[in-house]
Amino acid sequence: MSNLWSLRPLLPSDLPAARLLWAEAEGVELAEGDSVAELSTYLDRNPGMSQVAVLKDRVVGAVLAGHDGRRGFLYHLAVDPELRGSGVGTALVDRAQAALKAAGVVRVLILVARDNPSGRRFWSNRGWEGLAFAEVMGRDL
Repeated sequence: MSNLWSLRPLLPSDLPAARLLWAEAEGVELAEGDSVAELSTYLDRNPGMSQVAVLKDRVVGAVLAGHDGRRGFLYHLAVDPELRGSGVGTALVDRAQAALKAAGVVRVLILVARDNPSGRRFWSNRGWEGLAFAEVMGRDL
């Protein structure tokens, strides 16, 4: 597959294709809050932060990005299997981080599944580190 992909902000109209990419990606889990309607709200609250890679009008990579005014968050990074290793994932992350930095965010957090060694390797190779002093906790409302 050609590497003539381009990057742009993720739009609500991209969400069905992005959700399909995320659902098929090993180590990415769609859960509560990941419906098209809920993700559209997230995009509205964080305009221009989330990114997609597009090849011939097809979404081949996507990452959700946003912030709470203090910390940035990246979720659901996935790249089409045929383009992994081509720089799409790194480019998506770099562009999302640049948008967060432009918004004044100085620290970004991610969640990586413990049973996702390729994902952990991707993030570690780019300077991300585990936080030994913290454990993710959650509660459904």
